[in-house]
Amino acid sequence: MEYKDYYKILGVRRNAEEKEIKKAYRKLARQHHPDVNPDDKTAEERFKDINEAHEVLSDPEKRRKYDQLGSSWQQWQHKGRDPRGFDWSQWFNQAQPGGGGVRVEYADLGDLFGGGGFSDFFQTIFGGMGATQARPRRGQDYTQPVEITLEEASQGTTRMIQKDGRRLEIKIPPGVRTGSKVRMAGEGSPGIGGGASGDLYLEVTVLPHSVFERQGDDLNCDVPVSLYTAVLGGEIKVPTPGGDVMLKIPAGTQGGRTFRLRGKGMPSLRHPQKRGDLYARFRVRVPQKLSKKEKELFRELASLRQDK
Repeated sequence: MEYKDYYKILGVRRNAEEKEIKKAYRKLARQHHPDVNPDDKTAEERFKDINEAHEVLSDPEKRRKYDQLGSSWQQWQHKGRDPRGFDWSQWFNQAQPGGGGVRVEYADLGDLFGGGGFSDFFQTIFGGMGATQARPRRGQDYTQPVEITLEEASQGTTRMIQKDGRRLEIKIPPGVRTGSKVRMAGEGSPGIGGGASGDLYLEVTVLPHSVFERQGDDLNCDVPVSLYTAVLGGEIKVPTPGGDVMLKIPAGTQGGRTFRLRGKGMPSLRHPQKRGDLYARFRVRVPQKLSKKEKELFRELASLRQDK
């Protein structure tokens, strides 16, 4: 029978604490889960080993016995002896007839981790300790990154995800921000031993925008305005996520002045009927490549100004 190094399988130290073991298990189980690696037999076997290692190392009684076995096995190896001659009989775990032990039929454990059951090593060493195997465990959550535009974040959108040969349409609500997570219940890893399935999360990243800068539910943008409009006043076009709007500005508007457009920002995630504001900062465009006539008119205007 082949000795299994459960610590090596999970990539943790032999004195690792429970928290470290759990973290390593979750990372590896997510990486090698059959749903993530369809039709990959190597990943499937690796997944079974990972679950088996966690089953032993997360149980104090099993881990204590496994550590004792490991110590004896290492001593045997260090003496240069043939591994085939190791005495496994003293480590067999069998129910005591008429005693308080619990007999567990190995066939009952066959589908516990998605088919194939435990290894011969586990069954031989820990079979009689298997009463706790049937406790339900919730499946692992999956996280899928997704990128959306600011317009999609403003209006809400959907994404299609392929999972187990199925196409899942996930709705992304209006108002999401970078870091928001959209949950689809029960679409994560299957539960173990009858436990509930995990969930699937879309982790949202809202892409930078060429016009708007977002601050919470508010938006900021720069709006170019001609020198003539800034001086004389008039209407200018201001972009918003819902389309352009016209804004009337007074004569003598200075460059850098900011106008607030109420309710033209981003929707609130929890209350999408409410929206933030849009702050339009005006940048006066100075005309270039003036004609001879235009230059004469500007000189004439300058001569008329008393505060020049």
